[in-house]
Amino acid sequence: MEAFNPSMTLPFAYTFTSTSSGSTTSHTIKSPWMDPRLWSKLPQRLLDRVLAFLPPPAFFRARCVCKRWYGLLFSNGFLELYIQVSPRHHCFLFFKHKTVKSYNYKNNNIGGGRTSESRATTFEGYLFDPRDITWHRISFPLIPSGFSPASSSGGLICFISDEAGAKTLILCNPLIGTLTQLPPTLRPRLFPSIGLKISPSSIDVSVAGDDLISPYAVKNLSTESFHIDAGGFYSLWGTTSSLPRLCSLESGRMICVQSKFYCMNYSPFSVLSYDISSNTWINIQAPMRRFLRSPSLVESRGKLVLVAAVEKSKLNVPKSLRLWGLQSCGTAWVEIERMPQQLYLQFTELEAGNGFESFGHGEFIVIMIRGSDKALLFDICMKRWQWIPPCPYVVHGCGGGGGYGGDGELHGFAYEPRLATPVTGLLDQLTLPFQSFIG
Repeated sequence: MEAFNPSMTLPFAYTFTSTSSGSTTSHTIKSPWMDPRLWSKLPQRLLDRVLAFLPPPAFFRARCVCKRWYGLLFSNGFLELYIQVSPRHHCFLFFKHKTVKSYNYKNNNIGGGRTSESRATTFEGYLFDPRDITWHRISFPLIPSGFSPASSSGGLICFISDEAGAKTLILCNPLIGTLTQLPPTLRPRLFPSIGLKISPSSIDVSVAGDDLISPYAVKNLSTESFHIDAGGFYSLWGTTSSLPRLCSLESGRMICVQSKFYCMNYSPFSVLSYDISSNTWINIQAPMRRFLRSPSLVESRGKLVLVAAVEKSKLNVPKSLRLWGLQSCGTAWVEIERMPQQLYLQFTELEAGNGFESFGHGEFIVIMIRGSDKALLFDICMKRWQWIPPCPYVVHGCGGGGGYGGDGELHGFAYEPRLATPVTGLLDQLTLPFQSFIG
């Protein structure tokens, strides 16, 4: 590699301004390196490599330049290059949708009919980039009514059917609008927790809890798992396991960290861990479990992190919001961060006891106040806390207090935008016809 020579001519033109004796002089230095006749001869494979490094919003803007760049999204050669060299972009995808109780109420209507509101539902997602602190709107025109976002992994969003019974799951790539349907689950459920793990060569899905043992009774009894890989092995919900006795897991939320799914357990607080390879569940005791409020599990840089408020009047330490990391042994927790006390007082004043939810991806953690448009962003690497501007695509003030409204809160997932997810092609070998959904 050629060593850097400070006397080399810079490959661009630049202007500098000098001031002396009250007069200003502007000097422009031009370089022949920016001659368009030279850059037009740059090999296409180098241009493609540069484009593959662009973040998705910039890539879609670049597609407007010419027909060839527009067609890169449909070029197998470019997509293969993109998969190999594209850097990871840690983002979050939020949805404004009804609460679990609202879904359950609608699904238990006499006759099981859908309301006019459910037929008119149009999915819309809001992509938040924590590096640029920017929001982007993504539409989901192909998602049928009666489905809700449940999980995310590897650039895919998993949607699950709302109606009680055997659950239908759809994997969607929001950037290119592709839909891939999984076979329906074998056991009837109400609103189970969904775990999703997408790797370059395999798909793992676990559906846990909310077993319908009768039309009027629900219990957390079992887990059924789906697996398919490039080696030709697949299991269509044939792998089942029993949940820990008397568990009360959090509906709808599971976090994947290093081939294990995690979810919160309540009364008292603990963490349930499901090992995909061994098909077993274990119960992990949570730190300070009797003093926690609004606990959430997030993934951060390949580790499991518990985010919760600690509030107990008899404690010798002040009330605070803390982060604990699960150690490699799988049972011990270590406190890794604590919100500054002044910021916590401001946070609790805005929260007003409504609770909060936390979402993590890479080095970023988002803490969103329920029923409000207020949210905090924490950068673990920089140890920096900052308030996030409200999403401009959501009408504020619907629920009072400047919030999004109690029946339309923003719920989010860690999301990594990907232009290509070829692993969904493995599902083609199942030769499953895509069901026609008519609202």
